[in-house]
Amino acid sequence: MTKLFLSLHVLAAIVTIGPVTVAASMFPPALRRAHHGPGDPDALTTVRTLHRICRVYAGVGIAVPVFGFATASSLGVLGSGWLTASMILTAAAAAVLALMILPTQDRELTALRDGGPRPDVPAAGRLAMLTGVFNLLWATVTVLMIIRPGSTTGA
Repeated sequence: MTKLFLSLHVLAAIVTIGPVTVAASMFPPALRRAHHGPGDPDALTTVRTLHRICRVYAGVGIAVPVFGFATASSLGVLGSGWLTASMILTAAAAAVLALMILPTQDRELTALRDGGPRPDVPAAGRLAMLTGVFNLLWATVTVLMIIRPGSTTGA
């Protein structure tokens, strides 16, 4: 059962977190292009699509920690320091995405779509920074999952 949970955990991480990191990283440059070409339907479509990818895959991404807990439980490593650190970093990444990146993307997309007040131009820079933090958190979790400092499970 452990191998099944581990396989599902890794697949869920690849299939859900990968698209979010790529789409979130592509959003700031697409937003800048949309700022420079107001009314450009292709720019708006790109920004809308990238936001949808981030939102949908973030929701489906809940499978990653669910299968991660199942794997850790079956391995008997729930109290391990590397796993605790990974859980904290995962929660931080989820918070950055849910509380900062997605709401800012949504706000900027709404401003672009409605043609109301000009969208917040510095938002693209903030989003780029937040996305970098999000990606760094996930990269750190990935490294911790691979090297598992102090682990004696051999799995």
